Amino acid sequence: MPTTRTKIACLGATLALASVAIASDHDPIHERHELMESVGKAAKPIGQMFKGEIEYDAGVVMESLKTWQSVGAKFGDLFPEGSETGQDTEAAPAIWEDRDGFNDALAMWVEATDKAIAANPQSLEDAKPTVGAIFNT
Repeated sequence: MPTTRTKIACLGATLALASVAIASDHDPIHERHELMESVGKAAKPIGQMFKGEIEYDAGVVMESLKTWQSVGAKFGDLFPEGSETGQDTEAAPAIWEDRDGFNDALAMWVEATDKAIAANPQSLEDAKPTVGAIFNT
């Protein structure tokens, strides 16, 4: 039967491991990388539709737009001081050098995404100007 001291040691070790796991889940460099991956995956079918490689699918477009909307809501908070280097980050130094410019660009992207969702494009002809505005930001 484990002693109280052993139980406390095991609990401490468990909490330490849990805090490491939690910290890695809240690593801004990793989180923004994962979000950018999701942006790219969401962009791929839209790009294919715009190029005529696949048939237009309004449902897929809306899924992509909602992914981008979700990313836009989180993305700005993932560039704290000190996260501009490390872990092979590909984030542009300009994000920290011109934070206001970065925030403005992100706000324009979010606004364009929100407008595209509100437009609910049901055809390729409807999607090109609204979704195209997102790509242009």
